[in-house]
Amino acid sequence: MTNTAQYQIIRLADQPGLKDRAAQWFSEKWSIQKETYQESIEDSFESVVPSWYVCLDGEEIIAGMGVIENDFHDRKDLTPNVCAVYTEEAHRKKGIAGRMLNIVVEDMRAKGVSPLYLLTDHIGFYERYGWEFLCMVQGDGEPEMSRMYIHR
Repeated sequence: MTNTAQYQIIRLADQPGLKDRAAQWFSEKWSIQKETYQESIEDSFESVVPSWYVCLDGEEIIAGMGVIENDFHDRKDLTPNVCAVYTEEAHRKKGIAGRMLNIVVEDMRAKGVSPLYLLTDHIGFYERYGWEFLCMVQGDGEPEMSRMYIHR
């Protein structure tokens, strides 16, 4: 999709050969079964949502995120959701997540999908990339409420 300096941001639907490696990487980051990610990534080959993205440094996956219908919360009307946003610690503070967020927003908008929603506990990060706090929502099985953001 895009090449920013040494980094390459890829929509997995464009490179299905990365499916297994990406599913394993997401599984390790979020402690969700690899098969769950494999199934969602495979679904992305046939539809707009879900969609999955990774950032490569050479051959190494250093960041990733997805777009799914619902990121495990009670507001089923706030859909689709950017999810599984993660950048390896050694690669943080380089603008990678911000570039990926912008690419995902534009890719989804080009496919007629807008707005996007995002569930997080972070304050101050997503606002830098055009996300606005929308409301508090209850995450599935979570004792505390979480922040829901919107990108219009």
